[in-house]
Amino acid sequence: MYRYTAFDRRFLRERAAQFRDQLERHLRGELPDDDFRPLRLQNGWYVQRHAPMLRIAVPYGELASRQLRTLARIAREFDQGYGHVTTRQNVQFNWIALERAADVMDLLAEVDMHGIQTSGNCIRNITSDALAGIAPDEVVDPRPYAEILRQWSTLHPEFAFLPRKFKIAITGAREDRAATPWHDVGLRLVKNGAGEVGFEVHVGGGMGRTPAIATLARAFVPWQQILVYLEAVVRVYNRHGRRDNLYKARIKILVRAEGGRFFDAVDDEFAKILNRDTDGDAQLITDAELERVSAHFADPAGVRPARGGFDPARHLDASPGFARWLERNVHAHRVSGYRAVTLSLKRAGQAPGDVTAEQMDAAATLADRYSLGEIRLTHDQNLLLPWVREADLYAVWQAAKAAGVATPNIGLLTDMIACPGGDFCGLANARSIPVAEAITQRFADLDELYDLGDIDLHVSGCINSCGHHHSGHIGILGVDKDGQEWYQVTLGGSDGSTLSGASVPGKVIGPAFAADEVPDVIEALVQAYRRERVPGERFVDTVRRVGIGPFRAASDAVRQATAAAPVAGLAALAA
Repeated sequence: MYRYTAFDRRFLRERAAQFRDQLERHLRGELPDDDFRPLRLQNGWYVQRHAPMLRIAVPYGELASRQLRTLARIAREFDQGYGHVTTRQNVQFNWIALERAADVMDLLAEVDMHGIQTSGNCIRNITSDALAGIAPDEVVDPRPYAEILRQWSTLHPEFAFLPRKFKIAITGAREDRAATPWHDVGLRLVKNGAGEVGFEVHVGGGMGRTPAIATLARAFVPWQQILVYLEAVVRVYNRHGRRDNLYKARIKILVRAEGGRFFDAVDDEFAKILNRDTDGDAQLITDAELERVSAHFADPAGVRPARGGFDPARHLDASPGFARWLERNVHAHRVSGYRAVTLSLKRAGQAPGDVTAEQMDAAATLADRYSLGEIRLTHDQNLLLPWVREADLYAVWQAAKAAGVATPNIGLLTDMIACPGGDFCGLANARSIPVAEAITQRFADLDELYDLGDIDLHVSGCINSCGHHHSGHIGILGVDKDGQEWYQVTLGGSDGSTLSGASVPGKVIGPAFAADEVPDVIEALVQAYRRERVPGERFVDTVRRVGIGPFRAASDAVRQATAAAPVAGLAALAA
């Protein structure tokens, strides 16, 4: 893991002190709300439906156990006992009183954490594959490059006030587990025919009201030049992106409008910057800098490849649940004798992605005992232990069960992505949490879930798509109809992984459904899949083979069956 320097730590302490001064002046009435608002947003502080919300950056998802313990302390002492893991590898708190915000920022600074650039029209938290550095299919470890990108983009003076927010994801594996085509810039580390490392760059992806898959901008940018190329991309966007319309300000709109002219402008800017390199102006990554940063991401001390295979048989007869957990929550590792373990944050009675203070402390203890003090946040709103010895898997399972983070459902229907929705977010049209809970309860039978196999279900409370409904095999979008909460359903979306196929937004299957119809609709879609599938076929593959017709008919039957009944609304789901 990257270790902050003395300069980094001094900067964070000074930043926290600066925020304390701003906050105190605001609370005394000396700094009006209009003046304070951009200052708090630059530090990750929003004001949501009921209370302030703090978004904390976790660059490329890596956490030390001491950092997770600090987050647990914040949850316990400043919030209502829990936090929320987002799809962009951030942690959010929803109930911290603004008067106590500076105390929280001081605590974060003590463990090298902050909320800088988790809001605003700037380059946001750099995200990556949760298995970065340990995946067997990895071509190049993306973490050193992600860290260099973080340092380059943080408080970049030219890109602090872009037309709109800007998101970058990076992967170095053959399997895209970072959903890179759905980002403003998606970076994929590759090697050319000569074995040289470079980046495949895609530009102009995004969700929201206008979903778009990023366009291939360059098939190969040498790694030394990637900051220069990104500077050219963001500079052209900063210069030509729309600022007159919030809904048309993202780079995806500019790329769609300009097409080849946009990429020609980027190429021209790229060449101009490179030509300045004779004066030392181009920000090329040097061998020395890459070596310096890469040293932080060497295998932790104590990692030793093990001989022989893993034989869990002695535990399986006594603990049948262990077998399911091994199948779903344990992942292959590039170092023999090790596995990665997902700690599921998806279970009945707990909103997807929510994690209690007790669970954070338990996960930190698991990381210290079994994962060399490291833990990660995943794109799917779970936690991951990256350095678990195979010999410790049974002990990890038992401890994870005791902490309530061992549900063996990773990749299954109830391992859903969901935003906090209208229960917290002032932008949401509808609530996500009660719908997610109703579906979780409906599909509580693990035998049924395993029979259905891999299904990505994503829930968003509004068109901003924080729940990534566009990329779900089944997507659920909350919409407002005359002041009522309704839900639009899409099918066949993909995040770009091998399992899901090429990135594509899902297709709407018809008019929106009332809240109390949604669990019945999901069950009808599942039954249609059972009727239509061929042996071994996954849900999304069946949808693509037969089309959405049979699924639309199944959902329409639910609509017709409840047409004459009064709409119960979300009150019944929340009861």
